[in-house]
Amino acid sequence: MFKKLRLSIAYIYRVENIKPDPNVLVEIVQTKMPFGKYKGTLISDIPVSYLEWMHSKGFPSGKLGMMLATVFEIKTNGLTEILFKVKGAVAKKLKGV
Repeated sequence: MFKKLRLSIAYIYRVENIKPDPNVLVEIVQTKMPFGKYKGTLISDIPVSYLEWMHSKGFPSGKLGMMLATVFEIKTNGLTEILFKVKGAVAKKLKGV
């Protein structure tokens, strides 16, 4: 029992020390979906209904899956404003403002 508890605490410690990477949000608003019904659409612009469907089927592995899962969590938790703000900041930076 103590061994299992020790492993759980070690896992929680590793997970809690992960720092979010703000560049992921920038990539989400700049990367286009490479396949499927929304091929060519920015990942940040994919509708929640499609993200829910992908979630039920399983997101692809790798970076694309991580970005899709992130957008799914943002949109299903009512935090879409984050994506709008990042898009605006990226657009300003590209314009040189």
